[in-house]
Amino acid sequence: MATEKKSKGLAGNWIVRNLLAAVALILVLTLGASILLNIITRHNRTVLVPDFTNMSVQEAEQAASDGHLHVKVIDSVFVRKLAAGVVYRQSPKAGAEVKRGRSIFLTINSIVPRMATMPNLVGYSYLEAKAELNNRGLNLGKLRYVNDIATNSVLEQKYRGRDIRPGERIVSGSDIDLVLGLSREDSKTRVPNVIGMKYIRAVDAIHDRYLNTGRLHFDPEITSYRDSVNAFVYKQDAAGTSKTLGSQVNLYFTLDEKKLPEKK
Repeated sequence: MATEKKSKGLAGNWIVRNLLAAVALILVLTLGASILLNIITRHNRTVLVPDFTNMSVQEAEQAASDGHLHVKVIDSVFVRKLAAGVVYRQSPKAGAEVKRGRSIFLTINSIVPRMATMPNLVGYSYLEAKAELNNRGLNLGKLRYVNDIATNSVLEQKYRGRDIRPGERIVSGSDIDLVLGLSREDSKTRVPNVIGMKYIRAVDAIHDRYLNTGRLHFDPEITSYRDSVNAFVYKQDAAGTSKTLGSQVNLYFTLDEKKLPEKK
């Protein structure tokens, strides 16, 4: 009888030990999988994309390395007033949150003028048209809205005040104005807060809300296009308010960081 009880006790202990071992194994595997997944996906290891605008490629590479990122030059445009070889545009945009090791794609200013072919944007949505212009090395200019049932659908495309035909060759980096539809139901948008943003990023943020830049006020020490690209907004009109699509937003630029309002 004692032997039988001892045998049952050993069997019970063996079952308990195996159950504990199984639980421990599951915990180890789960923890290991979690650690491996974090390593593979770099979970919770994100960084903010710096603003590479107006940097040389070497400066952008150094800034990217400091932020655990990489940069790749994928295109060039020609902007007469901008120094040759400096960064004109980047993707993702400055301020975007990305994983470490991500590549940031740069468009630089060409040494010699390049030509671009004008696409046919009529019928495109605003976002499609903007993306297509960027792909062609062209810039979005002014937005003008007219009554139409299809809000933000491109009705006309213009260059320097005239209609521009698809297939026409123009200098890369030129501004293309768009005439867009606007119905009464979708006529309002909220003005973004662009305080602290550099020139190109601020203008892009205004456009992303279907608005235009109005008067651009630059401090007296900003005397060149290079200065203006490096300048950042310290004051603006109507941040956070609602405006009709196509309205203008006045911006004030400085190189003096002391003019920036204190963050609350």
